[in-house]
Amino acid sequence: MGEGERFVLATTNPNKAREIREIFFAEGIGVELLARPAHVPDIEETEETLLGNALLKARTLVGATGMACIAEDTGIEVEALGGAPGVRSARYAGEPADDEANVDKVLAELAHLEDPDRRRARFVTVAVACWPDGRELVAEGTVEGRVAPRRLGAGGFGYDPVFVPDEGDGRTFGEMAAASPEAKHALSHRGRALRALAEALLSAS
Repeated sequence: MGEGERFVLATTNPNKAREIREIFFAEGIGVELLARPAHVPDIEETEETLLGNALLKARTLVGATGMACIAEDTGIEVEALGGAPGVRSARYAGEPADDEANVDKVLAELAHLEDPDRRRARFVTVAVACWPDGRELVAEGTVEGRVAPRRLGAGGFGYDPVFVPDEGDGRTFGEMAAASPEAKHALSHRGRALRALAEALLSAS
């Protein structure tokens, strides 16, 4: 990876794009991260795994732009729901994708479970880098925790306000992100996956 190499970001989610930029900057990765061009249509995430969707998005962008691309896919897996929402996390409550509705659905499905040990969950992110010459790098990050009984914290996005990581201090990712995005990145699934991808990019240079 050369200093100043350019990558297109597959995501159109401004929150995800911001986190990717923040994490790469904190790791001192000297690459230019470009927004997905407006002419590239939405990509239907049809794969059955996070890795499949991440690669689908990255390969599509490489084909559409002729540039290297970074993509990721993230899911929350709740034990009491048999691992759901999982790969369907972004659209758990149906189309169009709606973070509030997704969180409402999970909270409603777990409402009868008051014991924190029965609300176990984990976040998983798979991040990939793909190049026009066919090279591909894959990294994964996970964090164990539980689903809180209600939203706590105004920071973050998605399921962050209801996810309490085991390695934290009892706050949700939503509370952590509101106080310090860096604190969330240090523990989060996305932070771990992107740091691992950054290390792989440096090793590949």
